[in-house]
Amino acid sequence: QVQLVESGGGLVQPGGSLRLSCAASGSIFSIYAMGWYRQTPGKQRELVATTDSYGNTNYADSVKGRFTISRDNAKNTVYLQMNSLKPEDTAVYSCNADVVRTTRARRYFWGPGTQVTVST
Repeated sequence: QVQLVESGGGLVQPGGSLRLSCAASGSIFSIYAMGWYRQTPGKQRELVATTDSYGNTNYADSVKGRFTISRDNAKNTVYLQMNSLKPEDTAVYSCNADVVRTTRARRYFWGPGTQVTVST
């Protein structure tokens, strides 16, 4: 089995910063893309940022210039540095990984999510 666990969420004031982490563990052979998504009640989950195993990145227009995604391949961990946070960034943030397991089977895995609240 493969598990993804996020950490680093919480309450922050507008203009503040948070850093999310997501560690993958278990029967992992390799990981291709890793990414962060977010969802608010009543809305569809949306892409925030993704990165592939070469370090190429992709961002939603709404977070460009404020958020930075990075990963540590040796630790199977992806990070999301969030700066200049706005109330509209409030959401449950979940990480996603495209994993090849030790059985060589490949599939996407999701973490349970971490709440980010931007408010005074």
